[in-house]
Amino acid sequence: MNFTQIKTFRAVMTSTSLSAAAQKLGRTQPAVSLAIRSLEETLGLKLFERKGRQLVPVPEAQYLLLEVEEILGRLSTVSRTMKSLAEGQSGTLNVSAMPGGIFLFSRFIGQAIEPNSDVELAISARSSLQILELVSSQSIDFGFGDAPIKTHESAQFTIDAISGECFCVVPRGHRLAKADIIGIKELDREPIGVLQSNHAHHRKTLAAFEKSGASYRKFIESQTFLPLLQFVRSGHCVAIVDPLTVVTESIMNSGLDDIVFKPLKEEIRYDYAILTPSHRPLSQLAISVRSAWIEEVIQFLVEIGANPKHEQAL
Repeated sequence: MNFTQIKTFRAVMTSTSLSAAAQKLGRTQPAVSLAIRSLEETLGLKLFERKGRQLVPVPEAQYLLLEVEEILGRLSTVSRTMKSLAEGQSGTLNVSAMPGGIFLFSRFIGQAIEPNSDVELAISARSSLQILELVSSQSIDFGFGDAPIKTHESAQFTIDAISGECFCVVPRGHRLAKADIIGIKELDREPIGVLQSNHAHHRKTLAAFEKSGASYRKFIESQTFLPLLQFVRSGHCVAIVDPLTVVTESIMNSGLDDIVFKPLKEEIRYDYAILTPSHRPLSQLAISVRSAWIEEVIQFLVEIGANPKHEQAL
């Protein structure tokens, strides 16, 4: 049996006449009759009694109709599913983000995926190194983290690099809180909250202090920026933070005004990366979410004046 025979058979079985079936199918009556005759020859079974221009189904035709309805129903379901997959609103999505970005990343995905869509989602918070390992082993669809310093395994993944200018965060009552912009020299001997010493941002911050001639006074190290903000709030230190921390803080604590973020005179850029496995074909869902997330990050950086730069798929 072919698809044309099946559709024609159902149309004849569910119509009041042969002409009505032909009209439903947008075909001529002779073409419908020919298709039915061809189906009977294929099955080796007479399905209809011919009485003038009428086709009267035999009992076996009723059984075939049940089977045909199930087949066509299944095909319709498959068609809808494939259309949904093609539109990126069905399928599975396995992604990961660094702790400092997981809030914005999860919030974005929750808004990007329709509530009633047929999507199975797995999202995890991992360190940037762990994300690199997951992507290199082709274990996730894509990950969002710090840009890797070394890309010797780049054959295993591609990188969309996005960078933005960092900000200085100070307590509301700090002497620099009313400044329009803060220079590194103005942070001379100020207690500083920084990321751990093996992080690229730590090294960039230290280099900026050395270049300006300002004394660098480390107060506290942290794996991520958000804990540092608590010490800024309590007046223990100031910090130079990445732009997405500014965005996260503005959303999570929009009613608080105990700290302020100020642009820096010197350019200290923070480097993010969307890492995608090279040997794991992405679904349309993953492709659309990944593309939209890149646009979202860039838009965030534009809105806070972080002067974003984007380098596609290295």
